Amino acid sequence: MSTGFSSGSEAHPHPLSPLSEHEFRKARDIVNGLYGADSTLFFRAISLNEPRKTELVPYLEAEHAGVALAELTERRPPREALVEYDVITAAAPLLHEYTRAVVDVETARVVSRKRAKSTSKPYFTPGEFALFQDACVESPLFKDAMDEFVLPEGFSVTIDPWPYGGFDGNEKGEDTPRYMQGLVFARDSSRNNPDSNHYAFPIPIIPVMDWATKEIIRVDRLATGGAGDGLEPASRGDHPRQLFQNSKHAEYVPELLDQPLRQDLKPLNIVQPEGASFTAHPDGLIEWQKWRFRLTFTPREGAVLHDVRYDHRPILYRLSYSELTVPYGDPRPPFHRKHAFDFGDGGVGRAANNLELGCDCLGAIHYLDSHLAAADGSPAPARSVVCLHEQDGGILWKHTNFRTSRAVVARNRELVVQFIVTLANYEYVFAYKFDLAAGITIETRATGVLSVVAIDEGKTSPYGNVVAPGVLAQNHQHIFAVRIDPAVDSYAEGDTRVVVEESVPQKMDPGTNPFGNYYRIERNPVERATWLDAEPRRNRTIKLESATKTNPISGRNVGYKLVSPATQTMLADENSVNSRRAPFAHHSFWVTGYRDGELWAAGELTNQSREDVGGVGDMVRRGDWFSEDGAPPPPAPGNEGGGGGDHQPDAARRSGPVLWSVFGLTHNPRVEDWPVMPVEIHQMHLRPADFFTSNPALDVPSTRNDTSVLVQCCGDKSAQQDPLSHLQGTGSDIDAKEAGANVEGGNGKGEGNDAKLGRRLSRALTDLLKLKGKE
Repeated sequence: MSTGFSSGSEAHPHPLSPLSEHEFRKARDIVNGLYGADSTLFFRAISLNEPRKTELVPYLEAEHAGVALAELTERRPPREALVEYDVITAAAPLLHEYTRAVVDVETARVVSRKRAKSTSKPYFTPGEFALFQDACVESPLFKDAMDEFVLPEGFSVTIDPWPYGGFDGNEKGEDTPRYMQGLVFARDSSRNNPDSNHYAFPIPIIPVMDWATKEIIRVDRLATGGAGDGLEPASRGDHPRQLFQNSKHAEYVPELLDQPLRQDLKPLNIVQPEGASFTAHPDGLIEWQKWRFRLTFTPREGAVLHDVRYDHRPILYRLSYSELTVPYGDPRPPFHRKHAFDFGDGGVGRAANNLELGCDCLGAIHYLDSHLAAADGSPAPARSVVCLHEQDGGILWKHTNFRTSRAVVARNRELVVQFIVTLANYEYVFAYKFDLAAGITIETRATGVLSVVAIDEGKTSPYGNVVAPGVLAQNHQHIFAVRIDPAVDSYAEGDTRVVVEESVPQKMDPGTNPFGNYYRIERNPVERATWLDAEPRRNRTIKLESATKTNPISGRNVGYKLVSPATQTMLADENSVNSRRAPFAHHSFWVTGYRDGELWAAGELTNQSREDVGGVGDMVRRGDWFSEDGAPPPPAPGNEGGGGGDHQPDAARRSGPVLWSVFGLTHNPRVEDWPVMPVEIHQMHLRPADFFTSNPALDVPSTRNDTSVLVQCCGDKSAQQDPLSHLQGTGSDIDAKEAGANVEGGNGKGEGNDAKLGRRLSRALTDLLKLKGKE
């Protein structure tokens, strides 16, 4: 089943409903009307401009309170679209002025229009990437560079376009052109299959294109030596050199494999005979069990979750992936420019796969469609970019009463919201998983093909691993940032706080810790914007708590805890361009003050950046605080000017906290990652911590699955005939009086003859069972 996003009610769309096709076109037309005939517009993106939190929260509170639709409509925030485009004039056809406009699609009013500085380079669209190979083919410089090599007969050339990366010394001044670079490969066309793997045949050059002129301005030759050969490429010889003499094909598509497919893997079907248990509404509202949230899709972030609630209680205002940076660790120029920001340089929503039934998601599937902007601003369909489905997550909870041998077990079913992106060679599988115990898992999987370069045959390198003859897979990192905007039991700005909780060992002390086994839990609220690093030795845990509500059982503040395994942060030197572009990647967590539109861990414009502008580093330096205890001291007399206030949105002020969780996959390639790598998986979890008064999944049915069948093996004997034979207990309960306890309403501790007789019989039975067990 597949449906597109719609506004639900065209007359009164929900504030978080994606733009309808009509609204999409209207936003384009409003912007087109701002310019004359001498200007051409190249549209990059058109999407919903999310309402300001101060305007959306009252609407959400009224909606959840059951306010009538007519009254809700009066409270609805303005319906706005964010339009991103380039302005190209006849007078300066090579100058593309990247502009962001916000328009009200109901009143046709232009709310704001801002042109980026010439030093800031906008991201690349898929259409722009597609033009790079044609520019290479037409370039004399590229052809001259290719003249250095002799390719086997039947081979063709293919090029992977890449963002240019950061500054490397070849650029003059601050206002450099917008560049694109490419990795060059060959493909064996004699196989008559366009899916034959070209990554097995790297060609050691990187062409660089000036995007404005569409001309190749230079071609960088690449070092292909091994350990001890230095950083620079060998000099070009007088005669062309033969490539791929001993290279091997590295195929992954089934019809080209040089080995048969497995024949003994039997079908495993996911069947839901009564259909799915979730409901997907046309306006993006998703309901499943006690969960309720709104799902949107943006060109940069892919799937985004809003207004996440469980059992009518708010938990999160917004949840999204914010950035992914991939720095490579090969120091030989120009490999330091292999440094992508996959969200900021191109946008993962634009690279989202069109998911296929029975392959990417299994079971009863609901697909969601979206729209992306064509170059002329028209809505281009993006089919099946997000899938929703349920899956079995193993055991949710279980206990066996060893005295009675009765087991009660509940299975954990998960609702999965998943999208998959292809970024040249790599694939990423992003998933939000909701469970029946009020937990959310944010799961990231990396797969696809390694980014490889050429290496001289027979050599090895400290900069990577040789995965095939003449093929070097370089060491690199994938560092992600997830943005978590909490709303724990309240949407109000000051009602949620971030707390750092640690478990700290204590020295032995005769009075307080005589045996040395005691450890203390230390809790410290985060009062000001800051960063934090993981500390497994102290079990450092980040909690999102209500500042005003406590649990009636424990007395602790209700909240959720973030469980995120410690991973390695960025390894590039802190003074390197790579580090200056991505300071977010140097710490595990960031806590910043909320601002509308601040969604990007590395800043909005990452393409060809030299440093982070507007990312979490700048947000922390701004100096927001979250409580009175974190407020800065008042200014000295005479220095009161320039203080904060709503009229200065960039000034420090008290605000609600936003948590950014950063994690990485340090990828030092294995041969087993070639030619396509098995998934690397990272999971972080948001779990309730004193949010409920008991296990919230007690009401999950303990239902036996009647379609499960027994596979006979190893005879027909049970591993455990009797719990008592494994010495797990002594049988039935002991009468309270017999155990020596006082009984309310009874006559003291005395026992009659019948009780004494029963106790002797019980002991005799126990001794008999023990003897039987020794036989």
